[in-house]
Amino acid sequence: MADRETTAPRGTRALLFALIWLSVAWFGSWELNPNNATRMFAALSLVEQGDATIDEYAPLTIDKATFGPHTYLDKAPGMTLMALPAVALVDRWSGTTAARQNLSFYDPNLARFLRLRIRVAVVMGPALLTALAAVLLFDWGLALTGQAAAGLVAALGYALGTPIWGWSGTITGHAAVAALYVIAGWSLWRATAAGERRGTLALVGGMALGWAVVIEYQAVLAGGAIALWAAARAWPRADRWRLLGLAALGGSAMLVPLFLYNLLAFGTPFRIAYAGVTGFAGMRQGLFGLTWPRPGVVLEILVGDRRGLVWVSPILLVATLGLARLADDARTRGVAALAGAVVAIVLLVNAAYFYWDGGNSTGPRHAMPAMGLLALGLAPFWAAQGRWGRIATAALLALSMAVNLVIAAADIFAPPDYRWPVWTYVMEQRFRPGALQTWPSEWLGWSPWSGLYAYLAVALPLLAALAWRVRRGSGGCPAPGARHRG
Repeated sequence: MADRETTAPRGTRALLFALIWLSVAWFGSWELNPNNATRMFAALSLVEQGDATIDEYAPLTIDKATFGPHTYLDKAPGMTLMALPAVALVDRWSGTTAARQNLSFYDPNLARFLRLRIRVAVVMGPALLTALAAVLLFDWGLALTGQAAAGLVAALGYALGTPIWGWSGTITGHAAVAALYVIAGWSLWRATAAGERRGTLALVGGMALGWAVVIEYQAVLAGGAIALWAAARAWPRADRWRLLGLAALGGSAMLVPLFLYNLLAFGTPFRIAYAGVTGFAGMRQGLFGLTWPRPGVVLEILVGDRRGLVWVSPILLVATLGLARLADDARTRGVAALAGAVVAIVLLVNAAYFYWDGGNSTGPRHAMPAMGLLALGLAPFWAAQGRWGRIATAALLALSMAVNLVIAAADIFAPPDYRWPVWTYVMEQRFRPGALQTWPSEWLGWSPWSGLYAYLAVALPLLAALAWRVRRGSGGCPAPGARHRG
């Protein structure tokens, strides 16, 4: 298996981007979930009041930090900063602000006020990042295997076959960090390829890693592994210092908004909001809740009956086999090492966290940043299969996509006290009764089922067009002049 550049049927990337962006944007999430709400409260304060305090919203969320007399967002501020344009745009368009709202958890007008701003923030932020990452995974899988179909399986498995679909419909940071890891990995892989001069991609890779840290502080751990891998790939090159310098410049530039936010909020650029978390005693254990990975928790994350990854994304079972195939070939072993390191670090960090189960969560939300690079393994797995193996893999992918359609449409925030939550809560208590969150049902007055059917009427032809183009296209023949890249 060679690291090679191949052609893709014309229009494939545009269709894929449209399918993923539309799929994320079509569905929503509970706007008053504390992880959504606290980030939006901080965005409202920044846009409408010019400060970072959320004092007036404090009774509405359990996720908050207190310093002196004021209450603040208790998260890294990246998703809040990304939501600022959406809040400013909707405020201006609607002529309404939070000052005119009844700040009551039970007021449907407040819920609608927050919902609109969160939906627009998703459309302008996580939906775009996930769609872009899916296109890059397609490109990466195509180059690694020489088969467009293999790249498409990796892209669909990541974006629609895992809870990344549902988490991309929130303004929590998990899906955004997963996308940024893919963007960074792909950019730095291309930038450091033999015979290439792609300084701009090195800059972009560094920027992606830097912004991932602004979204989730712990992203520095797996992000650091990506940076070290890129440095090792660049080291034999004569222009290594130029590439590494551009990557470092990009990463450093992305940290500036973090320091400015901290300066505005706390009067110092170096304060961590987690230091002021209230109501969660476990955050005082270890380093803001991080201690040592526990093997039993790793098993719960992977196969447990409350958060097990395998039950929400069975397609990932074969992704690990695909990464093993990459590791067997010296020409692609480095990519396998990168993916394996990111997956291992994310899982171990999740297992070391006191609140490892993530509270309200369908699937293991803290493991989501690993999904992109894990799904990359689907490409070599598909490429190695014969006819019946591909039929079985396609069936497994279809099952994963169906499960995550139900989750995205019904509820990504399953309560923590349900065993087998996809069935006992998401399906039985949300999906079957028609408690769906689609934009036509929320904003056009359609029934929830009509909103779902409308999605299928748009998405299925897009998916069919993608499959048809890939099957009818080059089938993975190397482009003229394609080069092996280590």
